[in-house]
Amino acid sequence: MAKKKDIEKVESAPLQPWENIENLIQVIRGKQVILDRDLARLYGVETRRLNEQVRRNIERFPADFMFQLTKEEAELSRSQFATLNAEDEILKSQNATSSDDFPRSQFATLNDEEENLKSQIATSSEDSSRSQIATLNARGSNIKYLPYAFTENGIAMLSSVLRSPVAIATNIQIMRAFTAMRRFIAANAQVFQRLEVIEHTQLSLAAHQEEADKKFEEIFRRLDDGSVTQKQGIFYDGQIFDAYVFITERVREAKKRIVLIDNYIDESVFTILDKRPKGVKAKVYTKNLTPQLSLDLEKHNAQYAPIEVEPFDRSHDRFLCIDETVYHIGASLKDLGKKWFAFANMELTTDELLTKI
Repeated sequence: MAKKKDIEKVESAPLQPWENIENLIQVIRGKQVILDRDLARLYGVETRRLNEQVRRNIERFPADFMFQLTKEEAELSRSQFATLNAEDEILKSQNATSSDDFPRSQFATLNDEEENLKSQIATSSEDSSRSQIATLNARGSNIKYLPYAFTENGIAMLSSVLRSPVAIATNIQIMRAFTAMRRFIAANAQVFQRLEVIEHTQLSLAAHQEEADKKFEEIFRRLDDGSVTQKQGIFYDGQIFDAYVFITERVREAKKRIVLIDNYIDESVFTILDKRPKGVKAKVYTKNLTPQLSLDLEKHNAQYAPIEVEPFDRSHDRFLCIDETVYHIGASLKDLGKKWFAFANMELTTDELLTKI
């Protein structure tokens, strides 16, 4: 039971709103509430004394007026309180000149009078909030006493329990803070939406950046191990081995088929094509299928994976097709590196090229 002097303490306490009331409003279970410990500070009493008065008149405080937090909600209220303060500062800076801003003139900042008030409120080493929530220990949050949360209706009902002029005036200020909060949220709905969009965009950008980083890492890895294929280039006279290596590497890359269009071939071309993986088909279109070349082909196919050769005399240039990739080759494969020649990856597929034959 609350002592008479505790009630008198509320009734005689000077009206000193020493902190912005709107900063005490939290959102729990989808409702805007103020915790009992914060209300006790506004009224200038200990939390347990405030709750004693409420318990005396519990029939006036149904579940939508007041409810007790769970342990998880009590823990989250701490982090939510800090987050709301940070967002509030951002939004206030964007709306500093708005006529719908909070009535800051009614909520003075801490000054010498507030310091005096705090010294009056302090009762003993037993802090008012400690009567509801135990401090966090070094290994985590170990809440011993769970606080009560009062909705706007519950706080209005407190005026019927604490009926002094000071208590009523304090409640009026709290009601105005709730009203200002709703007006502020409504006026800045677009700002909140933009913040949500920005957060979503940042998450998307982070995901895209992570994907891009993976692609760059793969590109750099392939550059390091030499697995990136040049799309065009020039070999100069004397680069016989370099040109030979380039062509044989392309042949080894084949998965299904190789098609060569080259007017001038000999048995050395068969040797290059023999470097293709097992199961890969090879076909050559050439202008001069001489008796000697036919004999070389027959002997080759008797021992190695067969190569198909067909006569074709309507091409001036050389083309090497690796699966669906088409390379334009400036020199015949049998003459690689003897003179300058260029190569280029063409922007068409093997099937597109073969439809013209």
